[in-house]
Amino acid sequence: MWDKTVIMMILRGIGETLYMTLGATVFGYVLGLPLGVLLTVTDENGIRPNRMVYKVLDFVTNILRSIPFLILLILVIPVTRLIVGKTYGPTATIVPLTIAAAPFIGRMVESSLKEVDRGVIEAAQSMGAGTWEMISKVLLTEARTSLIVNATIAIGTVLGYSAMAGTVGGGGLGDIAIQYGYYRYQADIMIVTVVLLIILVQIFQGIGMVLAKKLDHRRVN
Repeated sequence: MWDKTVIMMILRGIGETLYMTLGATVFGYVLGLPLGVLLTVTDENGIRPNRMVYKVLDFVTNILRSIPFLILLILVIPVTRLIVGKTYGPTATIVPLTIAAAPFIGRMVESSLKEVDRGVIEAAQSMGAGTWEMISKVLLTEARTSLIVNATIAIGTVLGYSAMAGTVGGGGLGDIAIQYGYYRYQADIMIVTVVLLIILVQIFQGIGMVLAKKLDHRRVN
């Protein structure tokens, strides 16, 4: 059973999984990073408190995070078709993956930024730092280690979502696992795809931890 065709299919599945995971994570951060910053800044203890803005963003974020990914995948089919022109395949799957990842990333960014020492923030404010300077040179800079660690978690989560998308023809290793491991009862292919998904998560986790240690200004050399 493990001929050249099967091996090429597995390799293509790895490529599609990486494409979906990294693509959705990048777009997720394009939406989720500003969301997390706004949640932090407009919080009651933020540098620019705004109760109304925070409540709206908090509500929308919680609603989107509460929808199971498989249901979200179906709900956003019209949006996916509008953006991509089709509702199946790796490129189409990036749309629901991004929508699912963005609020999750936003919450993690908020959590990272709120870990920044309050004394550092107050010191920057006392020196007359503006809002943008506070965000870019204080919050994001001081929280960079936590942000990178959380980014590895986000990638692992998106990778798991991409595997679930295989149930509806999303492509990648998840699709192979469903089509061959489940419907055709080929347990060997199922096991290989699961092992490959675990390996990919571990690789991303390892890279993230190395980067986090290199950028941790608190690390003693």
